[in-house]
Amino acid sequence: MRRPRAAVLTACLLAALLAGALLAACDPRTTGTTGGAGGLGGSSGSGAGADAGVPVTAVRLQLQWFTQAQFAGYIAARDKGFYADVGLAVEILEGGTEIVPQEVLAQGRADFAIAWVPKALAAREQGARITDVGQIFQRSGTWQVSFADAGIRQPADLRGRRVGTWGFGNEFELFAGMAGAGLDPGADTTLVQQEFDVTALLSGEIDAAAAMSYNEYAQILEAENPRTGRLYTSEDLAVIDWNDVGTAMLQDAIWASTPRLESDPAYRRTTTRFLEASLRGWAYCRDNARECRDLVVAAGSQLGASHQLWQMNEVNKLIWPSPQGIGVIDQSSWQRTVEIARGTRNADGRAVLRADPAGPAYTNEFAREALANLRAADVDVTGESFEPIEVTPSPGGA
Repeated sequence: MRRPRAAVLTACLLAALLAGALLAACDPRTTGTTGGAGGLGGSSGSGAGADAGVPVTAVRLQLQWFTQAQFAGYIAARDKGFYADVGLAVEILEGGTEIVPQEVLAQGRADFAIAWVPKALAAREQGARITDVGQIFQRSGTWQVSFADAGIRQPADLRGRRVGTWGFGNEFELFAGMAGAGLDPGADTTLVQQEFDVTALLSGEIDAAAAMSYNEYAQILEAENPRTGRLYTSEDLAVIDWNDVGTAMLQDAIWASTPRLESDPAYRRTTTRFLEASLRGWAYCRDNARECRDLVVAAGSQLGASHQLWQMNEVNKLIWPSPQGIGVIDQSSWQRTVEIARGTRNADGRAVLRADPAGPAYTNEFAREALANLRAADVDVTGESFEPIEVTPSPGGA
């Protein structure tokens, strides 16, 4: 339908004015800085919604891995308009095998990054000035998985076995668990460099595989058991969960630039707003797992819809409930992570950390402010009543 000429001219004029404002506002240099474990400055102020006339701030978020439901909360915050609501235009940068998110952040090529705490702390000890401003995963998702008939039920049972490990800082829960059982990982087991899949376990190359509860474990359940001609089931498998063993370490967290948090008020405001919208995204995915699965698939996930629904459900279990509020760093969990990182040696005799983290390694300042804004908007930020859904694996995770 053709519109009247006057209406067309008015619409064009408004579009031109808006485009000019966005071009001026989206310069990444307008972003600012936030928070620190203690001593990064005062309250940053937030937006419980973008005020009229407030310029849009461009933000780059570096993910830790490829597009998958592990990052559904950020994808939902972007696609449902939560970032836009607080005046942010967020570009989500996909991760991969050659990308180290904490280094991308420290080098100024992203404004925020998602990284496991021990890996990020190791980067800090080597000079990266970054701060954990939002702890998303409250529990570890790392398991050691074997077939039930192998008789591996606890870390001591790994003695004399071929044990898969990814390395790259992913192995310290495993090594701490074995050390606690009196095992020397290098001498008492045969360590096998494992790919980021479960092919070696399925083929019999290893006896126990490293697996994330939300990813590789599901890949086993999506594979055919040659003995039965049907998919594997949980009864076919045995799991060592490092949360139960007591060597679990903090994983996915939102990291920010420490220098910008200390010196740039605009970045501080941006950090609170980014957290507010991101946490809202995770709350949305808690309550709308299937829709968030669809958003992840549409965003370009490499694995299929069934696999992403499994992953969404399992990731929700790692986040919810969050009794202190999603994003808040629990002091005891943080200290346990640091102690394991300092005290556990790998096969080469090296630990993640040589000393306790120096300076503002983490802060709850900005997460608490973001949570206050969300509570004011009646968003459930603790998920005390969370119940996971039932997900049935399908062949190949399709």
